[in-house]
Amino acid sequence: MGTVTWLQKLQFVATDSSKHSVVVSSQDEANGVGMKPSELLLLSLASCTAYDVANILQKKRKRLTELRVDVQGEQQSEAPWAFRKIHLHYVVDGDGISERDVAKAIHLSHEKYCSVSATLRPVVELTHDYEIVSDSDGGAG
Repeated sequence: MGTVTWLQKLQFVATDSSKHSVVVSSQDEANGVGMKPSELLLLSLASCTAYDVANILQKKRKRLTELRVDVQGEQQSEAPWAFRKIHLHYVVDGDGISERDVAKAIHLSHEKYCSVSATLRPVVELTHDYEIVSDSDGGAG
């Protein structure tokens, strides 16, 4: 489904099945040109669930004007520095989007649709919260 190709030093290009690429590297002075592999895992989770939440809200005919997912991970202090906890914070804005809409979309993403969440859930404590930047319908729902 993808390929990681070494470029030089500790720099790589990761290419997915549709030929989209991202640079991955160590973060030292000689290599810091790409994303850290461990943070790429966090971003995979955040982008997987963001896709689901946007898709669910749009299918409910909600006019989404902003969706951002901030993600933070807590790793073990020793090698291999596995993630123990990952927290996702959703920031949502749009016309007529209620707290119920957002909560349900996030729940469906994590429990039913997001393959990354399903993969991590058995071994990592996943938590989330959200905020609606402006709720034009007053939060009814």
